[in-house]
Amino acid sequence: MSQIIIGLIVANVLVSAKGFSSSLFFDRYKFQIQRILGGEKERMLTSGFLHVDWLHLGFNMYALYLFGKVVDSSFGTINFVLIYFASLIAGSMYSLYQHKRELYYSAVGASGAVSGVIFSSIMLYPSMELIMLPIPIPIPGYVFGIGYLLYSIYGMKNQVGNIGHSAHLGGAIGGYLITLVLRPSVITNHTIMVGIMALIILGLFFFGDKLKLNK
Repeated sequence: MSQIIIGLIVANVLVSAKGFSSSLFFDRYKFQIQRILGGEKERMLTSGFLHVDWLHLGFNMYALYLFGKVVDSSFGTINFVLIYFASLIAGSMYSLYQHKRELYYSAVGASGAVSGVIFSSIMLYPSMELIMLPIPIPIPGYVFGIGYLLYSIYGMKNQVGNIGHSAHLGGAIGGYLITLVLRPSVITNHTIMVGIMALIILGLFFFGDKLKLNK
């Protein structure tokens, strides 16, 4: 495992542990619409290193460990860092856009960044086999990726599981776009997959404002 992945995991653990022990610290750096609109833009970055609990942290760090080494070995450290942080910010920006009228909406977690890394690895190796528990049947990476986009759109509309689906979706889109910029050969190598995901993303941008959140 590369030093940058270890460094990101350590940073997430240390910042999250501080947030677990200090509600003041947690509240100061979490993603919170009213505070961000009031000028505290750093929350769009710092919230990506905070987590709700150890299970939330562990799930994200395990996903970063699994998929991060694929992206890091393919792109190198500098571009891996670019994908990670650009996806984190993309997730926060999309959450801000979707919830801008919900002043008390708040969220934390590295899910936006990790979603970007996951999607980058799927773009590079769409035929990789993934096993999503509790269903012990391997599925191709591109099937997971398309399903992930559709489920996130559904979850954002219906607030499924009290999860920040908008951050997941924004981060995934960030990872998708940056990978295409860094590795344009993906378009010719996996045209159909890239095209399907592009149609879903374009549809989201054109019709995303029609997703009425159920209260």
